[in-house]
Amino acid sequence: MKSGFVAVVGRPNVGKSTLVNALVGQKVAITSPRPQTTRRTIRGILDAEEHQIVFVDTPGIHRPRTALGTRLNAVVASSLEEADAAVFVLEATGGIGPGDRLIAERLKGAGTPVVCVVNKTDAASLDDITERLGMAGEWDFHAYVPASALEGENLQPVVDELLEVLPEGPRFFPPDMPTDQTEDFMIGEIIREKFLARLRDELPHSLAVVVDETEVRPDGLTRIEARLVVERESQKGIVIGKGGTLIRDAGTEARLELEARLGTPVHLELKAKVEKDWQSHPGMIERLGM
Repeated sequence: MKSGFVAVVGRPNVGKSTLVNALVGQKVAITSPRPQTTRRTIRGILDAEEHQIVFVDTPGIHRPRTALGTRLNAVVASSLEEADAAVFVLEATGGIGPGDRLIAERLKGAGTPVVCVVNKTDAASLDDITERLGMAGEWDFHAYVPASALEGENLQPVVDELLEVLPEGPRFFPPDMPTDQTEDFMIGEIIREKFLARLRDELPHSLAVVVDETEVRPDGLTRIEARLVVERESQKGIVIGKGGTLIRDAGTEARLELEARLGTPVHLELKAKVEKDWQSHPGMIERLGM
């Protein structure tokens, strides 16, 4: 059977996580319009009778300003070194910039077979799509596929092109396993996603979520305790919101999604805590699971 690991790379906010979710067929990575939503490698597994593709969703490559940013770029580099192939995601709705060209050069240097996906075709004109494909063609990658991850359009050609370059190999994960992430990690990510949709400016980058306890009670209720970690006291107030409105609304939305995911009633307890300038301290980044 064909099998292998495929690194999904690109600039921040080009739709990498949305593409991985669409290819796998279910949500394995959170999404938001905020850059650097993905903070670690997320593996999404597409399994079929004759192949298994392990998509490795990576953080967006960017110019780092903190220890966290440096670590995220290192995660991408490591993922490329270990990958059998790569999916390079570009936006059909925006021009190809220096960041895209930097990533393309790294991919060429790595020598990994690359399928270039021009994403967000649902929001672009035919002229825009044609222009992006033409500009990207100078890199001479294995294949180029226009697609819409959001609408689920033209995804099978992405899989077909990858199968042409992936090696024969074993099934790395059980057939019924869509991701290798722990349940606690996914719970924390779902909670963080709901806050990202409500926060502005730099605060989304300063927020981390840590699940401290998950307990399934005899009556079937799942009780979850989680910490919302920020870098300054002023951010703590913003995360809580005036009169507790933000933490209440985001928590309610997270609880509803978690109940659907876990199949049980959920009692979600959220507490905000300050860890001063945690993004700048590698030890704290490690303790927060990144």
